[in-house]
Amino acid sequence: MGWSQLANAPIAIRLTINTPTQGFLQKCSDGSFTSLNFHCMLKYILILTILVLYSAVQAQTPVLFMNGLVSTNLNERDMAISPDGNEMYYTIQSSHGILSTIVRRKKLANGWSDPEVAPFSGLFNDLEPAFSPDGKKLFFCSNRPLSGNKTKDYDIWVTERTTSGWSEPMNIGPSINTTANEFYPSVALNGNLYFTAEREGAIGNEDIFISTFANGKYNTPHPLDTAVNSKLWEFNAFVAPDESYIIFTSYGRNDDAGGGDLYISVRQNKKWLPARNLKSVNSNTIDYCPFVFDNTLYFTSGKHNVTTTRDQQMDYRSLMKWYEQSTNGGENIYSVSFLPLLKE
Repeated sequence: MGWSQLANAPIAIRLTINTPTQGFLQKCSDGSFTSLNFHCMLKYILILTILVLYSAVQAQTPVLFMNGLVSTNLNERDMAISPDGNEMYYTIQSSHGILSTIVRRKKLANGWSDPEVAPFSGLFNDLEPAFSPDGKKLFFCSNRPLSGNKTKDYDIWVTERTTSGWSEPMNIGPSINTTANEFYPSVALNGNLYFTAEREGAIGNEDIFISTFANGKYNTPHPLDTAVNSKLWEFNAFVAPDESYIIFTSYGRNDDAGGGDLYISVRQNKKWLPARNLKSVNSNTIDYCPFVFDNTLYFTSGKHNVTTTRDQQMDYRSLMKWYEQSTNGGENIYSVSFLPLLKE
């Protein structure tokens, strides 16, 4: 936290900082200054320590992302920001995923445009957008048919950026997609594709798979090893473009705080290290759909401030006001500084 942020600090810190500093430095005969008052110095060391700790806590406290604009009383999930920072795509989903649509906003001089349905979405259920690191492709999941208009299981699709906009989406093909569901694509710089699936050869109930990309095609996928996957459920992974780390959700582990927690595994010497729980961001509900951009971790969470009992009966107006708030029990997109999480 810089001094310019002092106004946002707790009042106890502000009052201490604003205490006169007379006696802290003494001017010498040669015009230089030397420290003198031990108690005053000790006091300021304590203040700086408090500031550092306060800053660390603030940095690791997730906040609703664009509350009232992106995070609303609806269910929002799956943040994806273009590598140049000029577009964001995310999913708006109804209860139980009955309706699922990808929307986008464009960067303006004074903020972001109003949301609009992405040009490739709105006909079928689409979700989980993910840019390629060069921004030329956008991967997503959809239950759209290969032909006709009858929906099928969820596959991974891709659209390419052209001079006139996004191309007609293409199914990524049978080397990845099966008759079962494939979810949450994440693409590395070398083209390797990470995704979630339940299929033969998996380690657990649901696993994170990788399909390496070579000679212009995807190779047979295989699950990541037990440093990431377990006998339980692992899903919705974001991989760093250089594959130096992977963030994912696992459900049912001993240190799971609720409906599924975010975990991170770091890659060293081409090997994934045992994943650890990102405790400072997880809640007692599901936390998932991670995405990292510009030192910020975005994720989806079902955390809320709903209470099941009240001091007095609600009237209809109060009930509607409660439903209209962002934290009404639905899912929202949160953001938090990422680098402190790497150092936990």
